[in-house]
Amino acid sequence: MFSLDATASMAIGRALMAKPKLLLLDEPLLGLAPALQARVVRAIKEIREQTGITVVVAEQYARPVLPIIERGYVIENGSVSLSGKGEELMSNPEVKSAYFGI
Repeated sequence: MFSLDATASMAIGRALMAKPKLLLLDEPLLGLAPALQARVVRAIKEIREQTGITVVVAEQYARPVLPIIERGYVIENGSVSLSGKGEELMSNPEVKSAYFGI
C-alpha cells in the first residue's frame, strides 16, 4: 500500500475502496511538513501508476506536485492563465517568478 500517516492513509484508502475512476484531492499538502509532503506526492504517483485512476490535485503550493503531473493549470482570478505539462510549468519563467520566488 501507499506510505502515509494513518489519517491520510485512511482517508485516501476509504476513497479508493469505491474503485473510482477519478480521485480528487483538494489541498493535500496543506499544513504538512516537507517530509510528509514528499510522502503524499509519492503516494499520489503510486496510486496513479498502480491503479490507473486519474488523480486531480487542487493545490496552492504546487511546487512539490509539478514534477509528477501530466497536465497542470494555473488559475488566477477564476481564469486559467497558464497550462502545460508539469515540466513545462516548472521551467516557465512566469511560474518561477510568481510562484517560486526565482
